[in-house]
Amino acid sequence: MNHAATHRALIAHFGSLRTTLVCMGLLGAAAFAGQAGGGFGVVALSTAIALLAVNLLAALVVHPAFRRQLPLLVFHLALLALVVLVGIGRLSSLDGRFELAQGVDFDGRLIESSAGAWHRDGLAKLAFRHDGFEIDYAPGRKRGATRNRVTWHDEDGTPRNAVIGDHRPLLIDGYRIYTSPNKGFAPMLTWTPKQGEPVSGTVHLPAFPMHELRQSREWTLPDGRVAWVLLQIDETLIDPAAAARFRVPEQHRLVLRMDPMRAEMRPGQSVQIEGGTLTYVGLRSWMGYRVSYDPTLPWLLAAALLAALSLAWHYTQRFFFPARVAAPARAALQGAVDA
Repeated sequence: MNHAATHRALIAHFGSLRTTLVCMGLLGAAAFAGQAGGGFGVVALSTAIALLAVNLLAALVVHPAFRRQLPLLVFHLALLALVVLVGIGRLSSLDGRFELAQGVDFDGRLIESSAGAWHRDGLAKLAFRHDGFEIDYAPGRKRGATRNRVTWHDEDGTPRNAVIGDHRPLLIDGYRIYTSPNKGFAPMLTWTPKQGEPVSGTVHLPAFPMHELRQSREWTLPDGRVAWVLLQIDETLIDPAAAARFRVPEQHRLVLRMDPMRAEMRPGQSVQIEGGTLTYVGLRSWMGYRVSYDPTLPWLLAAALLAALSLAWHYTQRFFFPARVAAPARAALQGAVDA
């Protein structure tokens, strides 16, 4: 008898609202731990999900009203699905960022990333090319929408193209790729050694116009030496007093410095340095991208809609059809009295 009472008390404890609040707090803390990856994050998130799932199931046992009223039953089952889906989504999600110069294909490498412990990296298969972008500015340098052109091939090899933006993603294999406010200029350089094949690369200068007065960066040559490059713009690109469009400057010079040598180059010009020739091919633009992946998003939306609709159904019955809600409760009470 005491064993049965202890069992009921334990179920009542796990099904209480206080336990629900504690479990939700644990789930929030474990979600951040799960983003860091590793064994601890997986264990913490899995434990929090399991505890909250047990809490919801215990609530269905402790509170008979949930089982007698179909809307409440559906609502709590939808909550259970939401809890499980949130946990799975955090463990399998990815958030990251990368940059691409105009005409360059994405190779799957990210500058920064945060991935769940269960995420299987499929970025290497997302072969698309950045074809350039257009951004209009209103007076006062108020940035308009980004119109970024991309090209890729679908599964059967058919070439596809699209225009994406900060809120219009490119969807490939479940990955959502957006543009970001970061963009700028990318000088393209070619290093031709005295012995060996030429090597080309781009230098992504600081974002423009945010860092308009700091358009310089170090660039490492294939042989390990470091060169300092500065883009000297000889025209006004985005006038704060007028409407404008982001564009590559026509009048500019590239300043190259490798102690003790200093040179200024225009597109197509070269400079002889120890070990080979460095050529300034031309100036391109680069765009910063955001990438995210969460396979549970459609299911989360469905579960959230189901929870909202079932709760609306419950309160509609309660306030507009109270007799239908009260009848099952009276029947259950009468059955208990007869017993």
